[in-house]
Amino acid sequence: MSLTRELEELYKKTMEEAKKQLDTIDEEMEKEIQKTRTILAKIQESKQAFQQIYEGIAKLLGIEVETNEEKDEEVATKEKGEEAKNKEEDD
Repeated sequence: MSLTRELEELYKKTMEEAKKQLDTIDEEMEKEIQKTRTILAKIQESKQAFQQIYEGIAKLLGIEVETNEEKDEEVATKEKGEEAKNKEEDD
C-alpha cells in the first residue's frame, strides 16, 4: 500500500514537528539537570560547613564523634562485604 502525496506530506510535517519537540524537550531537560546540579552543590557545601561546626564543637567538648570520612569508609567496607557475599551466593 503506497501513501498518497497528501498523506506523505502530512506524515513528513508531523515527523518534523515531533523532531522539533524532541529537541526542545532535550534542551529543557539539560537546563533542569544543570539547575539540580547547582542546588545539590549548594546543599553539599552547607552540609560540609555544618559537619565542620559539629565536629569542631564535639572536639571542644571532648566528645568523640564519627567523622564523614569514617562513615564513608564504613559504608564502602560494608558494600564490599555485601558484594562478596552476593558473588558467593551466585557461584
